[in-house]
Amino acid sequence: LMHRAFRASIFHCIDDPGAASSPAACEYFEDGLLVVRDGAIEAVGNAETLLRGLQPATRIEDFSGKLIQPGLVDCHVHFAQLDIIASYGTQLLDWLSRYAYVEERRFAAREYAAQVANAFLDELLKNGTTSALVFATVFPQSADAFFEAAAERGMRLVAGKVLMDRNCPEELCDDAESAYAESQALIERWHGHGRLGYAITPRFALTSTSEQLEAAGKLAADYPDTWIHTHLAENPDEVAEIARLFPERRSYLDVYDHFGLLRDRAVFAHCLHLDDADRELMAARGGAVAFCPTSNLFLGSGLFDLQSMAASGVPVGLATDVGGGTSLSMLRTMGEAYKVLQLQQQTLPASRALYLGTLGAARALHLDEHIGNFAVGKEADFIVIDPQGSSISARRANAATSVDELLFSLLFLGDDRNIAATYLQGRAAKGQDSLS
Repeated sequence: LMHRAFRASIFHCIDDPGAASSPAACEYFEDGLLVVRDGAIEAVGNAETLLRGLQPATRIEDFSGKLIQPGLVDCHVHFAQLDIIASYGTQLLDWLSRYAYVEERRFAAREYAAQVANAFLDELLKNGTTSALVFATVFPQSADAFFEAAAERGMRLVAGKVLMDRNCPEELCDDAESAYAESQALIERWHGHGRLGYAITPRFALTSTSEQLEAAGKLAADYPDTWIHTHLAENPDEVAEIARLFPERRSYLDVYDHFGLLRDRAVFAHCLHLDDADRELMAARGGAVAFCPTSNLFLGSGLFDLQSMAASGVPVGLATDVGGGTSLSMLRTMGEAYKVLQLQQQTLPASRALYLGTLGAARALHLDEHIGNFAVGKEADFIVIDPQGSSISARRANAATSVDELLFSLLFLGDDRNIAATYLQGRAAKGQDSLS
């Protein structure tokens, strides 16, 4: 099992296809070979060339007719909202009180949290998602349950317990002191444990007092290699409310910056209602953005301006944002991202959509030294996509005259049926049990 090779068509990004319009941003091998040793990438390239140099004992898995890609990376998702996905019709603040807060109360029970965490992670793997940045709930036991389930599967995940001490139901409140103490205990227990990382997670500035944001900022300074994960400028009413609560700050982003929560490894979901000054500040401080198209459309929040964000030099990764988002499939999410940009006269070729869900997302999360593409030495997290997974994707694949056309069709027609296998560090996580 130490030395294995996988034969199929192979596609991955070595840079952002949107930045340099040079074809060198992506590599495609029609008959490719991915060579894995001890869970890491040893080589990728043309099958004929690489087969000649393989050690005789190397076991070869043949996925001819299928497509190998890096594992998909989800930059923002709520595991505790799995069961309220597709809840009818309201905008952000009403949706939170009507659905999200009601469900999150149940996560005080560790057994319940564990059951949902296991179901959620299995769903991710089934959809080809191998890494994610994840919100738990305010209950530290919900984060513990999540990290345990993640460690068991060997996934590279970053998560954290939520901090909220105002404008939310009383039973979902912590306070500045407990927020610090509970987060610190979780950091000591889980951050850097195997492939896991910890994110300091104030829900958003609306649900944290200045005291709690200050405590979060102190934690971020005390543990500089942790992540910071929150929401920013999702909905116009939310933005107006922040301006009312923090009249002394220039903008919503300035609130986070003031409390020391804007730095490298800080990831902000949504960012729909920002101005140029915000984007410049974000780029200067090293913050990154999670683009959540299905949730922005579903909650009527607005359209994400990828062009301005990229022009400002802010790293962007794609995210499902379930349960406001409507699918855990990153392929489907890429298709929705295309539509969001189409409405703003911006384009999104398939290669760039895939970049935003692999290497781009890994860069946004500061995880690109480990994951995101098939560079030698990176962890061998990858998926096998079967274009024949459904009858309609099969028909479209058979009609495609180029790899771009095939990839593009999969963003709209692909889903968990097209994920033939998901591999974590070279071992089958889903579907291909016989091969693990």
